[in-house]
Amino acid sequence: MKRYKRFLADVLLQNGAKITVHCPNSGSMMSCSSPGSSVYLSKSSNSKRKYPYTLEMINVDSTWIGVNTSLTNKLVVEGIENGDITELENPDSLRREVRTSDSSRLDILMRKDEREIYIEVKSSTLSMDRCAMFPDAVTARGTKHLLELAKLVDQGKEGIIFFLVQRKDAERFRPASHIDPVYTRTLQQVHDRGVQILVYQAEVQPQEIRIVRSLPLSL
Repeated sequence: MKRYKRFLADVLLQNGAKITVHCPNSGSMMSCSSPGSSVYLSKSSNSKRKYPYTLEMINVDSTWIGVNTSLTNKLVVEGIENGDITELENPDSLRREVRTSDSSRLDILMRKDEREIYIEVKSSTLSMDRCAMFPDAVTARGTKHLLELAKLVDQGKEGIIFFLVQRKDAERFRPASHIDPVYTRTLQQVHDRGVQILVYQAEVQPQEIRIVRSLPLSL
């Protein structure tokens, strides 16, 4: 029915009841939060939660979109372990939520053959004209992560910014320069310094979310 206060949404159930659910997405959810859209919820077994239901997916023009950003890192780790991400096959080890400085953490540290590969993961749900984009709102935190990756590359390590497009109707990807030009400029700058950019697409269905292919990138 509506999303408000950033992390809440009102949903009308099939039985006619109206409930408030937790919305685990800090972005604007532009292009995937129109009132009247069908949604998919999960229910927590934690009886202490104020809002036991969580908004997981939204259906737009017959396409399911994964909006629970807390799942994004898990999906990428699963994709690496399953060999679905060609550039990151056969890791020796994977660690999540790795502290890289006093004020920064990055999502994944992958070790392979003496290589240290730091990966920051971002979820892309915004799409216009079949082009997926990130971010859907200004993100100073996201810009900070890019600079942290570049610093690690300067130290001889590897850095990857990984965009996971959680909708099947996109055919390509670009940064959303019209929303956050600073992030877009920084992405180009750190890429020039050696930070790799990977874009993969997930097929989102109520039964399963699965990484299925890479997408072409345009800076």
